[in-house]
Amino acid sequence: MSAEFSGIGVVPGRVVAPARVMPPPVTAPVEQPAPQDPEAEATRIREASAAVHAELLERAETVTGDAHDVLKATALMAKDPTLIKTAIKRLTDTDAETAVWTVAEDTAAQLEALGGYMAERAADVLDVRARLVARLRGVPAPGIPHSEEPFVLIADDLAPADTATLDPESVVALVCAAGGPQSHTAILARSLGIPAIVAAAGVLDVADHTPVFVDGGTGVLRTEPGTDEADLVAAWQDAAARLHTYSGPCLLGDGTRIPLRANVGDGDQARAAAEAGAEGVGLLRTEFCFLDRDTEPSVDEQTDAYAQVFAAFDDHKVVVRTLDAGADKPLPFLTDTQEPNPALGVRGFRTSRRAVGVLERQLEAIARAAEQTSIDVHVMAPMISTAEEAEQFAGLASAAGLPVSGVMVEVPSAALRAESILSEVEFASIGTNDLTQYVMASDRMLGGLAELSDPWQPAVLELIGMAAAQGQALKKSVGVCGEAAADPALAVVLVGLGVTSLSMAARALPAVAEVLRTVTLDQAQQTAKLTLGARTAQEAKTTVRGRLPVLDELGL
Repeated sequence: MSAEFSGIGVVPGRVVAPARVMPPPVTAPVEQPAPQDPEAEATRIREASAAVHAELLERAETVTGDAHDVLKATALMAKDPTLIKTAIKRLTDTDAETAVWTVAEDTAAQLEALGGYMAERAADVLDVRARLVARLRGVPAPGIPHSEEPFVLIADDLAPADTATLDPESVVALVCAAGGPQSHTAILARSLGIPAIVAAAGVLDVADHTPVFVDGGTGVLRTEPGTDEADLVAAWQDAAARLHTYSGPCLLGDGTRIPLRANVGDGDQARAAAEAGAEGVGLLRTEFCFLDRDTEPSVDEQTDAYAQVFAAFDDHKVVVRTLDAGADKPLPFLTDTQEPNPALGVRGFRTSRRAVGVLERQLEAIARAAEQTSIDVHVMAPMISTAEEAEQFAGLASAAGLPVSGVMVEVPSAALRAESILSEVEFASIGTNDLTQYVMASDRMLGGLAELSDPWQPAVLELIGMAAAQGQALKKSVGVCGEAAADPALAVVLVGLGVTSLSMAARALPAVAEVLRTVTLDQAQQTAKLTLGARTAQEAKTTVRGRLPVLDELGL
């Protein structure tokens, strides 16, 4: 019998494929007495080691790049003689599972204490531990399942470590029981272009290998698909040809131009965005220079990294967001990991109060990189709350030789007081991920709050409209660089609210442009007004979809 599960669609697309359910995490073993036959248990440990090693090597041969290197390194660790021998020695005191678990835990702790590169290997040891114990226990190994045929991955949620082996050629759709529309899992799915649904309650009840139909546009998964679902997939495949390429500029139905830019995190992503037709970069996440480091990168290192991004574009604007450390992006040399509430703590621009000089050196590096190109480089600061902070940042940028500075509107106060803040800088860009989180007081990573962590919430849209209107009064641009810009239906609303540009994952550009071309500015404004009168996010979304038949036509 067919069953249907509904969640929040975060990446459009329709597929029919077998489901593979991601195994739950391996839990710590309950310690048992020492075995009566230690040699037999030792043999089990050696066999588990050999099996995990062989499995990881086999999987390594099916992937390339970083995933290949990660899997090969993990495979070697599974056969580490010191780890295996030490675990076998402990069989005089405890059982095989506990022996492997505790030895690996000790090894990981030692690596973490060494710091640097060795500390990074601690996570690999714990991954191997889970795989070995799973093999001893006779349960599926943790992580993304391996399959010879394309499949729909069903999971509670994905940890960042799970993404190393996520191959969009194998995983043709992703459905999570947890997560929200702005969660890291949703962002990952958008970057890979995989149809995806989050917050789909009950979906973990789907049996492994069950054929399923997934519609990432409407957020629906159905088991045992039939002819109707096959027709929907066929219609999507026909329409998807219009959604594979984009060449700007993006014009509304009346000729109004809306620049579509890309959110990127390094030079490779910038080059891919340029090839995808992006009209520049609306958000360069500079954290890629700082993450996974124990020390601040030098000005020369940063300059080289930023120059690679700038070189990808010839005549378009690149907007650089200065370091957004803190909260879910802690840095050992900059942030206090003991803060009781880091999301409301010292993060973004606020870190410049604690670590004097870090921001100044970053701005120097950006300016040096900008001197190597003829493109238009703008800088903006994250987590600006007051006009005073905006003035301080503008002064620092100007002193570094960067005359065009702006701010991120992520805090409700910045939206409410956008006019006073924009009086100090040249532009603003709304980060809808954090703005939604703070307006609705809902952690965007929590699946149980997905309905609140939704940029379609009328309160969030009202604040966006207020900020845009204040920008228009000063004749200063107010764009959106949050993930909300990648939603074609919501893009129409944002333009109608007065947003002047949109920046998103490069893969989202064709769909957003295709939908925007079907409306005039007046139609977008009328549609936006309807969302402000809605009682709920779902009502707002349903109302807009009813006015945009192109969404169903394109399977969005």
